[in-house]
Amino acid sequence: MSTRAHIGNLFGVRYPIVQAGMVWASGWRLAAAVSNAGGLGLIGAGSMHPEVFLTHVQKCKLATNNPFGVNVPLLYPEMDRIIKIILEEKIPIVFTSAGNPALWTPTLKAAGIVVVHVVSSVKFALKAQAAGVDAIVAEGFEAGGHNGREETTTLTLVPVVRQATTLPLIAAGGIASGAAMLAVMALGADGVQVGSRFVASEEASCHANFKQAVIQAQEGSTVLTLKELTPVRLLKNPFYTELKALYDQGATAEQLNAHLGRGRAKKGMFEGDLETGELEIGQAAATIDRILPAAAIVQEFVGDYNALMASFDAL
Repeated sequence: MSTRAHIGNLFGVRYPIVQAGMVWASGWRLAAAVSNAGGLGLIGAGSMHPEVFLTHVQKCKLATNNPFGVNVPLLYPEMDRIIKIILEEKIPIVFTSAGNPALWTPTLKAAGIVVVHVVSSVKFALKAQAAGVDAIVAEGFEAGGHNGREETTTLTLVPVVRQATTLPLIAAGGIASGAAMLAVMALGADGVQVGSRFVASEEASCHANFKQAVIQAQEGSTVLTLKELTPVRLLKNPFYTELKALYDQGATAEQLNAHLGRGRAKKGMFEGDLETGELEIGQAAATIDRILPAAAIVQEFVGDYNALMASFDAL
């Protein structure tokens, strides 16, 4: 597999495969395993207090000699402390999401850090470019977790963002195989960010119950909801059924927020409560049927991608 030169140079990786920084799933074990396999592993800081985040960073450094990065939601309430750790620990690559990239990009860039921002539209891609980021992740609405309100699919989003910017472009949302990677790269992406497939890995820090629910998911098992608050794609479960009943009753945003409460994602994804927890996952869960080591997932992507490329070359 030939890594597109600027992605390889930008991240120092063998393969243009980025493991998404997912809350409650992307701890140091997963990030190190993906980086050791030739991709770019990310620690998901969004579910970590600063002290926990620091521990994960330090353990990841001990577990891999390859580049790794972190994903930081910009709306995180303790951003000053997280940024301080990033700078002190000399983390080389930072993916930002869920907020204004202009807030911290100059600070990170001044420290020599590669900055990538996740967007769901051309509008936000251009704002990220103006903020001075080094690359963009275009994430379609198939993705799990927090999502864009536009509901633009990955196969539509990637080419329109590609047309709007010359920055290195990473596609995300619904990418769980080498075939999907080839598809988005044919549309102009330089690499892929993979979330749901790595949830169903041995090293993911989420609960075994949640992993089993992911591999049992079928077409239509997920839904994008809570757009009045922050859009999120969830597996349907009793908690989602309660949400749907509130919608049917015409609930206000305040009522939805009150029912959501605090810690729902931790309860579902980290503690394994499949009844009352929030289970964030992408539509691609319907295509996943095995829990594998992260290295095996990377090699499966690479092998399928290369086999398909060879078959197309024969046409």
